[in-house]
Amino acid sequence: MLTQRSRNGALSICTCVLFSVRGECLNGGTSVPTLTTRELLFCLCPDGFKGKHCEIDTRVLCYEGRGMYYRGTVSRSESGLPCQEWDLDTRVRYMASDVNKGRHNYCRNLLLKRRPWCYVRKNQELVWEYCDIPRYKPAPTMSEPSPESPSCGVRTKGKMMKIVGGMVSTVEAQPWMAAVFWRSKTKDRVFRCGGSLISPCWLLTAAHCFPDGSQTKPRHFSVVLGKNALNKTDLEMEQNFRVEEIILHEGYDNSEGNFNNDIALVKLKPKGGRCAVESKSVKSVCLPPTNQSLQTGLNCEISGYGKEKHGLWYRSQVLREAEVQVLSDETCRRDDHYGDMITRNMFCAGRPDWSQDACEGDSGGPLVCEVGGRMFLFGIISWGDGCAQENRPGVYTRVSNYNEWIQNKTGLPFVNPGPLFPIK
Repeated sequence: MLTQRSRNGALSICTCVLFSVRGECLNGGTSVPTLTTRELLFCLCPDGFKGKHCEIDTRVLCYEGRGMYYRGTVSRSESGLPCQEWDLDTRVRYMASDVNKGRHNYCRNLLLKRRPWCYVRKNQELVWEYCDIPRYKPAPTMSEPSPESPSCGVRTKGKMMKIVGGMVSTVEAQPWMAAVFWRSKTKDRVFRCGGSLISPCWLLTAAHCFPDGSQTKPRHFSVVLGKNALNKTDLEMEQNFRVEEIILHEGYDNSEGNFNNDIALVKLKPKGGRCAVESKSVKSVCLPPTNQSLQTGLNCEISGYGKEKHGLWYRSQVLREAEVQVLSDETCRRDDHYGDMITRNMFCAGRPDWSQDACEGDSGGPLVCEVGGRMFLFGIISWGDGCAQENRPGVYTRVSNYNEWIQNKTGLPFVNPGPLFPIK
């Protein structure tokens, strides 16, 4: 029996659950055989376990990964509604470890959803909801940060040409760059926002890119990866996807005009069982450790397809990038900057001469900083007063504040909590 799980010497808060495929008693259970064939009749289970094989750990408090092997007994949804019993066909087809113990209404993760869920009755209809079960977290360790993917944040710099307010970039220099398109009522495909690829199936972007909020319909959106120009298509470099799911942060709020919690997740719809395929023009970006602060004056990069300067009626048709410096929170909150509009979920960046900045149409795109030869997504282009105006730097969503949210919504591997920079 495993009552605690160890990772790098750290003990977790969860118990592990095994299930039997050979008719054995698990977790210290005592076998009770039949008198005639001596085959297993049932198991006498120790405290904390039940089921024909003692495979159900009633003390399980959380799930790991996507919860595919969760075997606890939580039976209420996030909204507090009681779960409905799984029908026999579902148990036979999807619950090999649960079939022998009969009917139940415990939360499970069937059909490869993000985490354990169940059916509930809401307004006389049978609908599914996720369950209120915390996700497994290992205890913090002092190990060095490791990227989510061995190749995250690595790129091949392409040729650039200097132009006013930034540089024309090649997508190989920003291979995590995503273009989010909206399908209009006339069926035209309209560019909506930028985004950043954080795993093969998930993008991070800005919540304000979806003005319909929770009513946003994913089927109206599509994503193109590896795109150099909005008005050109390169079939060898680009990868196109429909959108399966859009998740806006629950705390997103623009009532004060400052786009607080301006972050959203976009899930790509797999094709042939897979999403983005890594190439020179398509790679994921690394995520920073939780609550990691950026050093004032650090040079970082922004990229997007937005307008080349404020006031233009058209946006750039090509991918552009610019270098900006991180400003201190004190500077950004000065009265001649943005004052108390800046929350702990934001930071500012700009150029000392105010010559380069994000602009309209760049929203949702990345602000990346290089650490140890890899690029980390520290910011999401969010808002600002004009473009490249004095004392009006760009404002960015502080991605490192949202690691737990990203993990809970996507089921992606845990982001290491170790610091990237010396803490001063």
